Parts: sequence; C-alpha cells; structure tokens
Amino acid sequence: MLRRVFAFVAVFAAFVSCSQAAVTRVEVAERVDLPVAGYERMAGKVYFAVDPKLPANRSIVDIDLAPRNAAGLVEFSADLLVLRPKDAAKSNGTAFLEIANRGSSPFWGALNIGAARGMPGKQDMGDHFMLDQGFTLVWVGWQFDVTGANNVKLYAPVLAGVTGKVRTEILVNQKTTSQALPYAAASVPSGSLTVRDQADGQRIAIPGDQWRLNGDRIEFAAGFEPGRLYDFVYTAKDPTVAGLGMAAVRDYVSYIKQRNEVKRAIGAGISQSGRFLRTFVADGFNGDEKGQKVFDGVWAHVAGGGHGDFNQRFAQAGRTSGQFSGIDFPTDLPPFHPDELLAKSAQAGVAPKLLLSNGSHEYWGRAAGLNHISEDGKRDVVPSADVRIYYVAGTQHGAGGGPNPLVQNPTNPMDWSFFQRAMVVAMNRWVTDGTAPPTSQIPRIDKDQLVTPSALRFPRIPGVNIVKAAYAPRRLNMAQEPPQVGEAFPALVPQVNSDGNETSGIQLPELRFPLATYMGWNLRNPSIGAPTEQYPLIGSMVPFPRTRVEREKSGDPRLSIEERYKDQQDYLGKIETSARELAKQRFLLEADIPQVVARAKQRWETLASH
Repeated sequence: MLRRVFAFVAVFAAFVSCSQAAVTRVEVAERVDLPVAGYERMAGKVYFAVDPKLPANRSIVDIDLAPRNAAGLVEFSADLLVLRPKDAAKSNGTAFLEIANRGSSPFWGALNIGAARGMPGKQDMGDHFMLDQGFTLVWVGWQFDVTGANNVKLYAPVLAGVTGKVRTEILVNQKTTSQALPYAAASVPSGSLTVRDQADGQRIAIPGDQWRLNGDRIEFAAGFEPGRLYDFVYTAKDPTVAGLGMAAVRDYVSYIKQRNEVKRAIGAGISQSGRFLRTFVADGFNGDEKGQKVFDGVWAHVAGGGHGDFNQRFAQAGRTSGQFSGIDFPTDLPPFHPDELLAKSAQAGVAPKLLLSNGSHEYWGRAAGLNHISEDGKRDVVPSADVRIYYVAGTQHGAGGGPNPLVQNPTNPMDWSFFQRAMVVAMNRWVTDGTAPPTSQIPRIDKDQLVTPSALRFPRIPGVNIVKAAYAPRRLNMAQEPPQVGEAFPALVPQVNSDGNETSGIQLPELRFPLATYMGWNLRNPSIGAPTEQYPLIGSMVPFPRTRVEREKSGDPRLSIEERYKDQQDYLGKIETSARELAKQRFLLEADIPQVVARAKQRWETLASH
C-alpha cells in the first residue's frame, strides 16, 4: 500500500514543481481507512520552497538571511495530517484547517463529542460530527519548537551564528533551582537575572555570582520561589526563521485549493492558535504568492485581543500573557479591532469572513474588550458586515470542571462544545452560500454591560475572595530588553447581576438558569504564592446554597436552589426551553439539545441533590 502511495507522490511532486512553486512535494508516510464510512487518514510531510523576493514573503522576518537553494529559493517543510472523504462527491467542499495549538488539536475533542483531546488517531472519532458534515480536516505544522510524537511541527532553517538579546520570564508553582531557556546561550556567563513580586513591580537585580548558565538552562542555587516573577535577559544564538510557519499554512491551503481538492477553506484556532490567525491576517498572509485568497473564513476562538511572538527573531511562539505573568512580551499589541486586522487583506482584495469568539475569561485575562471598544475605553466600536464578535458569558478559557489545587475556587465546568458546533455550521454556510451568521453579541459600554473592574457589582459571597484587576496590555517599546513600558490600554470587563453572573452576551442554558455563580477568573492558591493574582486560563464556579436554611446560616446573599426551582423537572424544563431559544438564534444546533439537557441534569445531581 505505502509503495503505491509513494509512487503516486513522486509523480505528484513533479506536477507540483511545474504548477505551484511554494509546495514542491507531499510525502505520505501513512494512509489508512477510518472507522467512519468513506473517510481516510493521511499523515506525512509537505515540502516548500518560497521566493524571498516576492512581495508575499517580504514580511517573513529574517527571510533574507535564510539559506537558499540553487534557484534562489528558501526551502523548509512541515508535518501534515489530513482526514478527508475518499469519494469527492461526499465532501462538502470545505477544508477546515485547524492551526495546531503547540502541535496539538484542542478543536478535535471539542467538536467531535466523546473524542479525546489532542490530535486525531486512527480509531478515536468521538461522535464524528465534523466527518458527518463532510469537511476535509487539515493540520499543518507551523511551530518549530513543539515536542511530542503525535504533534505536528515546522522544520525551518536555523540562522547559525546569529546572536541577539533574549528575555525569558520564569514563574514556578514549586521551588526549583533550574529552568530551561528558550534558546541556547551564545556565551557563558552572560546575562542579568531580576525578580519582582507584581506584574508592574520593580525588578530587583540578583548578583551574577548567584546563578550560572549550563547549556540551555539557568541554574540558581538559592532557588526560584513560587509566585515570584523572574526575568532573565541573555545573549542567545542560532534563531530559527519562525515566520515560515505562516507561509507553511498559507501555501498548503493555496495548494489544495488550486488542485481543486477543496473549493473553500476555513482557518480555525483556539487560544494561541487563534492569536496566530489574528497575526496571520494582520500581517497580510491571506494572499498567496500569486495574490489569491487563502482562507475564505477565519475563526479565532478565545484569542482575546492578542497576537503572538510568531514572526520575530528569537520567537517564543509558545509564550502567552495574562493579568499577572508575561505582560511585557509582544503578545498583545495593536491592531486589536477586527477591521484593523483585516486592513491589509482588504486592500489586496483577499479579506476573509472573520469570526471572533471569546468568553468571560478573555475579558479578565486576555483583553478581549479591545476588539470592540475605542482605544481610550470610552465608547463602543461596531464591527463591519463581514465580522462577527461573540461573547459567551460565564465561561473559562477551555473545558473545565473538577478540583485544581493551584486555585482558590472550584473550576468552571461551563462547556463550549455545543456552541462551537453551531459556529462551525454557521461559518461554513457563510463562506459557502453567503448566509450570514447571527448578529454580533458583545457587552456594551453604553448599556452598562462593560465596565472597569472597580465598577463590578460582585456580591459578597462567604469564603470567596474577589479579583481586583483585569489584564491590561501596555504599550511597549521592544527596542530593548526588558522593553520600555508605556501607558496601559483600557481593561473593561462584563458587568454582573446580584448572583455574580454576567448580564450580557450569549447566555448558555446553565447560565440563563443557574445553579451557581460562574466566573471567568480564579485566584492563585496561597500554596503557590501571589494569592491576590489571577491564575491563568482558569475560571470559578461557586454553587448556590441548596436550601433557604443553608443560605441563611452561611449569610450567602444569593437565593438558594430550592428557592429558584420547584424540583429537577422544573429546572430541566427551563434548561430545554432556553436551549431551544438559542437553537432558533443559531447559537446551538437543534440536534444537540438532548445532550445539553443531559449535562444540565448531571450538574443538578451534583449541586442540588440531597
């Protein structure tokens, strides 16, 4: 079987070299049928050669320093995984290319209920929702520094001998004396180590005789203390041309569209991957080397207002920012507004439909409000016709629930999955036949739905500490390390009601008829230090008292569950009614309503049953 495949690839590569310079060949290492009728899984590598002189490639940082082949092209490759219908007649004509998150696939488990999180294997298909829809599913490696046997990776040129200043921030939850560096040091010893106790606190220098470099690690005998922020600035060597990851995604999508394997393409990414797509569009990569549109639609989920360290010298693509840590890295810089993100592609006539979806956590920890407010934070900014912005209230960054010893409150179990499935259907209709999705749903300043953290009307719940600050990106001058810090951008968050639940946006049934207060923020457990600061990406759930007696005894200001609902049947009836309303608005799928009700029943049995 593989011999036939490789023979096919050899002929195919010859065709590619004549018709499309960017993709030179595709090597399929494994090709198997899936347990879903008519689908196959192909894994291998795709090889590229790009012309550094073409306008489409000029924004790739350091491409002029990359080695070139005899034809003057820069060569690189990437891992490739494709799930596709074997019979083209069963395809819906759309490629759903997920931007891998640190080499893996968070969308797979979210969209195919029951599937394990991570890259799809040969058997674990969950309820195979995406396959039943007829999508061609694609993952192309774009990040050069990922690890893991099943993850997709970029293989790009290394600029041997190039050196420069690199800063890494060290934050630990347990005391340790050694930490890995993002790049090997150019010389030993070299650098400066500082410590601070707050994001905007003064950096205190640690004498050079108290630490040492050991290859690609820093050793600190006194130990890095939990909850403190350490910055190490040093001279590093041998950066990778990281921006070629943008070209890898661009050129593979262009290639399958040119070959008529698909008619359309949607680029989708969660968190880091959504920030990649925001940068991809803003930097003008949605036009290929020939000026043709790449993605017809782009969906950045829980990316907040961010970009990322994806296309710089000594890029640190895996790094993120939050209210407490990582605030002075180039992950949250303008442009923020969707129309500004689309400006370059709109000018070139290749702008995609753009969908931005965020939850409560992204307003507290990822500056999502900057997508739809003015730069001074005083007025709302309405997105244009080809943009949708959706805020799903009461959610944390990803799938939650269960105990977490690193935070103070129980984690937030609100599930995004059914909303995400509805968005896949809406997005595909938008790029296929022009059927517009529902109107944007955002918290607004002019309706007192979006406020400063100090104006939040959060109730005094016994035993619950209240968050004091939201993440506010700061204007940075990156010409030095650490950067010169300027004024912060505004940080606005969704207002809440007397229960502490948010009042605007898309309200999933379990928030519309709640059994608890659901927050997008959580605080660090005192055992790991800095207990007044947000823990990244994690939200909170604080259950209501079960009975009036319990409420009165504890002094909880929120009504008890028995004061809200007659019984489980009453509660589940309200959940189903709410789900049907959301399905009419196209924020849920009618077919998913029974599962929404079933999950609400599980929550009732956990929180309300005696």
